[in-house]
Amino acid sequence: MNATIAAVRKTFSYKAICDALWQANPISKQVLGICSALAVTVQLKTALVMSLALTLVVAFSNLFISLLRTQIPRNIRIVVEVSVIATLVILADEMLKAFMYDISKQLSVFVGLIITNCIVLGRAEGFALANPPGRSFVDGMANGIGYSSILIAVAFIRELLGAGKLLGYSVVPAAFYEAGYVNMGLMSLAPGAFIIIGLFVWLQHALLKKK
Repeated sequence: MNATIAAVRKTFSYKAICDALWQANPISKQVLGICSALAVTVQLKTALVMSLALTLVVAFSNLFISLLRTQIPRNIRIVVEVSVIATLVILADEMLKAFMYDISKQLSVFVGLIITNCIVLGRAEGFALANPPGRSFVDGMANGIGYSSILIAVAFIRELLGAGKLLGYSVVPAAFYEAGYVNMGLMSLAPGAFIIIGLFVWLQHALLKKK
């Protein structure tokens, strides 16, 4: 029993999860995945779907690559990693087209570009090749959730300030517009996302430095 508990604790390392979510967050700390953070965060709905897709891809690519790690020749490991990731991305893209076609059209090529996302290949190369499947899967989930937390926060702010909506529903009272309130058009453009991400990066570094 004690051995089982120790194995579970090692797999679900609290420190590793916290690092992925906060101290080594893929976007705000490592500055990875910025392209999708700019492109798909105009609406909260597309950000949620993109977050789910990337989290599943990075988690399962870590799992499969970790399972294969002892069988992959070192000189072709990148080819194998990209093949595994590409297969998972194609499956995610086809699932979106089958069940969420409108959102799939809005996301355009960005789901397919998960293949080139540094977060996915970086975790496969830097973690999954050197760790057992359980830990690799948890690491992938943690990094995906860390990425998702920034993506969703940016999308929340951009849609609220840029369109006065959340998930497509208007949340700013009509009385505000009658009183002269105007949506911030900048938030609907890429520079708006840059500003918000920059503020998140500044806030995190300031808090970590203070700690």
